[in-house]
Amino acid sequence: MHAYPHLLKPYDFGFLKLRNRMIMGAMHTRMETLHQPVARLVQFYRERARGEIGLILTGGYAPDQAGRMEDDAPVLEREHELAPHQAITQAVHEEGGRIVLQILHAGRYARHALCVGPTAERATMNSYTPRALTSDGISETVRAIANTARLAQLAGYDGVEIMGSEGYLLNQFCSPRTNTRTDSFGGNLDNRIRMPLDVVEAVRAATGRDFLLVYRLSAIDLVEGGLTGVQTARFARRLEQAGVDMLNTGIGWHESAIPTIAATVPRAAWDFAVHHIKQAVAIPVIASNRINTPDTGERLVADGVADFVSMARPLLADPDFALKVRQGRADRINTCIACNQACLDRIFTRQTATCLVNPRAGRELDFPRHQAVSRQRLAVVGGGAAGMACAVYAAERGHDVVLFEASKELGGQLNLARRIPGKGEFNETLRYFRVRLTELGVRIRLNTRVTAGELREAGYDRVVLATGVVPRKPDIDGIDHPKVALYDEVISGNREVGKRVAIIGAGGIAFDTAELLLAGPSGDPSLSSNLFRQYWGVDASLLNRGGLAAPEEVLSPRSIHIFQRSPGKWGTQLGKTTGWILKARLRRAGVNVVSGVTYHKIDDKGLTYSCDGAYRVLAVDNVIICAGQVPQDALSKELADCGISVATIGGARLASELDAVRAIQDALYCGIAAPGG
Repeated sequence: MHAYPHLLKPYDFGFLKLRNRMIMGAMHTRMETLHQPVARLVQFYRERARGEIGLILTGGYAPDQAGRMEDDAPVLEREHELAPHQAITQAVHEEGGRIVLQILHAGRYARHALCVGPTAERATMNSYTPRALTSDGISETVRAIANTARLAQLAGYDGVEIMGSEGYLLNQFCSPRTNTRTDSFGGNLDNRIRMPLDVVEAVRAATGRDFLLVYRLSAIDLVEGGLTGVQTARFARRLEQAGVDMLNTGIGWHESAIPTIAATVPRAAWDFAVHHIKQAVAIPVIASNRINTPDTGERLVADGVADFVSMARPLLADPDFALKVRQGRADRINTCIACNQACLDRIFTRQTATCLVNPRAGRELDFPRHQAVSRQRLAVVGGGAAGMACAVYAAERGHDVVLFEASKELGGQLNLARRIPGKGEFNETLRYFRVRLTELGVRIRLNTRVTAGELREAGYDRVVLATGVVPRKPDIDGIDHPKVALYDEVISGNREVGKRVAIIGAGGIAFDTAELLLAGPSGDPSLSSNLFRQYWGVDASLLNRGGLAAPEEVLSPRSIHIFQRSPGKWGTQLGKTTGWILKARLRRAGVNVVSGVTYHKIDDKGLTYSCDGAYRVLAVDNVIICAGQVPQDALSKELADCGISVATIGGARLASELDAVRAIQDALYCGIAAPGG
């Protein structure tokens, strides 16, 4: 018996059979902007199909120029554009997979001058004002979407997914928030959903019955003026009647002030909204958002919440997710931690997506798997993120690796990160590395502060230094006062902190420290769906428009002041797609952030500082230092003096700001590019 029988059960549409209930959700990666884009996309999708995912949904392709998300976003509107798609579908089918093209019209979210919408009202997140579609323009758009579906069929795709959620064009037509038209496409619900239904009918007419038609609808809008649950269920039934084979569920709009997929959202937090759709229709329903483990997916399918589970970022993190589930090796899955740092944060800053825990994602051509190497003896010094990852990558290529760690456990700074509310998923990263290191036969030496002399005597072919960082102590009078604590002492729980706190430094570590200190008696909202809904104001009954409710009042257990030397806005170093969440939480807790500060002294009275030319004394119980880090790289010079080849990676190489993305990427480059590898 498999541990995940429901996830592994095939599904037969009659004209198409899927080998399991796991789906790779659509992701825009911007790989098409890189060198050799077709070859990269082919290899990217091939690896996921080889990893036995049941169905792949591609990133969104616009049906026309107006529908592009940005100027260089992919479009499919002519037959001469089919060759790259045929290469992708052939590769997926060669691996026994199935693949569906997502058709996405951005509507008023489009970041270019051709953007259109139901009306001429601009989206708050966009600097471009849309042109209101006329009735003829709506008909042209419907034909364009149907044409793209026809081209997808010619290219060998097994179906298409019509993107109708997250606030894109079709979602914009459905909602009274954005559709204030007075013609036959506006007004009551039947009129507002007319365009999406026209799209479904046109696609079905263009492709016939034996072609998978998935529609992604918004299960909950999470914006003012959105649909109620009753209206959403009615729309779902109309889509089923129009000929949709399967419904995928999107959560929230991009304009929503409630997080939907970040790590601060509990796993499967939106199951109530998905189940509401499932109860309304007879066709299969896909659950999505914050499903990153087989246990979560199995529960959703076994409990009848959904028929399939969609996992987008988890397939960036581990292309073999489904294969490992089938093989009973779920503990070997490199789990997505929902950090967004290397995927969505990069996409929203017009960079190419990859993955913090798997920097090979999107770079499969550059870092092919399982290449034969000349075996070497490698010593990796430091068992944090960079050291563990480097040991794994080197061992995977056949090197003989010993990993030295000075403390009693592996993890380094990850052991601090996992203690922060909303960052508990780092426990999965630590589990993956520990299991993988053991599986690969890496010898681990804990409580071992190895010396250059010992490494020289052992005769290693190469040494990798991944000794990390230590907190930087700024030059402030009274920096050694008993009130002062370093961030690692506080986060680790080794230092008690009073009710009145000053935090020096306004980078990511400072805000994480504040978040930890603000965790009240109710617990971490990221670990409980009920707490999460209460905190953010989510109506699980779906009776209110948009699924919104009044958020709970926040009572802070501490008075916290954060200070930064630089003037201007605070939190500019935080993640593009997650920083707003943290800043919103700190504002609600009454955290005071002071910019343009000069520090003078710390004494029994508290912190003395000046701002705007005025001296002030803040009475506090503790001053916590979050003023950056310095590298622990002393061993590097000692090794070089001994004539030993050494590579320095992670924080030991560059300690400007703790960055697990860079640390693990360094490890990949070092582990793959080692001599002989």
